[in-house]
Amino acid sequence: MHLAQLHLFQFRNHREAGVALGPQVNCFTGPNGVGKTNLLDAVHYLSLCKSYFEPSDQHNVLHGEEAFLVKGSMVMGADTDELSCSVRRGQRKVFTRNRKEYERLADHVGRYPVVMITPYDGQLVLEGSEVRRRFLDGLISQFDRPYLEALVRYNRAMAHRNLLLKQARGRADRSMVEPWDEQLILHGEAVHAARRSFVAELAPRLQEHYQGITSGPEHVALTYRSELHERALRDLLAEAWPRDQAAEHTTVGVHRDDLLFTLEDQPLKRYGSQGQQKTYLIALKLAQFDLTAARSGLRPILLLDDIFDKIDPQRMRHLLQLLAGDRFGQVLITDTDPRRMHQVLDGLPLDVRFFALAHERPIAHETLERTIAG
Repeated sequence: MHLAQLHLFQFRNHREAGVALGPQVNCFTGPNGVGKTNLLDAVHYLSLCKSYFEPSDQHNVLHGEEAFLVKGSMVMGADTDELSCSVRRGQRKVFTRNRKEYERLADHVGRYPVVMITPYDGQLVLEGSEVRRRFLDGLISQFDRPYLEALVRYNRAMAHRNLLLKQARGRADRSMVEPWDEQLILHGEAVHAARRSFVAELAPRLQEHYQGITSGPEHVALTYRSELHERALRDLLAEAWPRDQAAEHTTVGVHRDDLLFTLEDQPLKRYGSQGQQKTYLIALKLAQFDLTAARSGLRPILLLDDIFDKIDPQRMRHLLQLLAGDRFGQVLITDTDPRRMHQVLDGLPLDVRFFALAHERPIAHETLERTIAG
């Protein structure tokens, strides 16, 4: 699986851009602000129907315009799928595959898996539990359709239940929410079981990659925290009913789950150095890649956004060994320094292609400069 063609129209800072990609390593270089990261985000859109960085589709429309369009040709063996994602202000997103519109975007998620590593991943360590839940949900949803269905239905039931609690203003009768409780229990327990199984498989891969990067004895762990580990959701909802009435929203359930990142049994956020946090996150994303490939049967497209400027030579060597070992499929890399990228990538036994972007040269269809190493 690889993306052969990528076309952007009025997406983020790109008025119009088009590029033919190689099936292995593609490197985009240029100064900050020319839109390198936005090219990777467009690939993320074609894979998962959404931006990696910006939750609002409207904010990805070029300033002053009314719509954007991202198109791509995805090669799957002997077949090629034509993908298109369009957003117009004030209207719903339209996503098509081979010119046929999806009735539900969820039917596309997971067909073309992707893994992105970026400096912005630091928010997984530094921000609250909602960020880590969203990360976990995104991982599992790429190859587990029943999980995505259960998650959507759980969130829908909770929204209805919360609306009833808010409207009742602390005087709700339990019978009013019981139908929604049954939905929360059914779908919440399915979500919990899938998350628990997934993290159990992900955690040892994380430790393996961390040790591979550092070549040291440090022990890292990934723990799934949930109220449902010890008690059934039905019992939790019954006990929390007075609290839910007072708060006017649902206070227990899988929407409160979290991931705990630890280094030597201590919270990574508090006790890990900046370098250790970066190493943990790279190892986590590589573990994600391995598990996604194992479960989906496809090697995800790997998007590396400006990470070679942020890691030391030891961590870089581990990534390059993985690249040279043909562990990955298609890889897209961005960096500000073309010389460094040639030093890093030249000589690898791979099809490596370079694309140069610049402020003074507007990026238009067919105008991205490309050179092929060697």
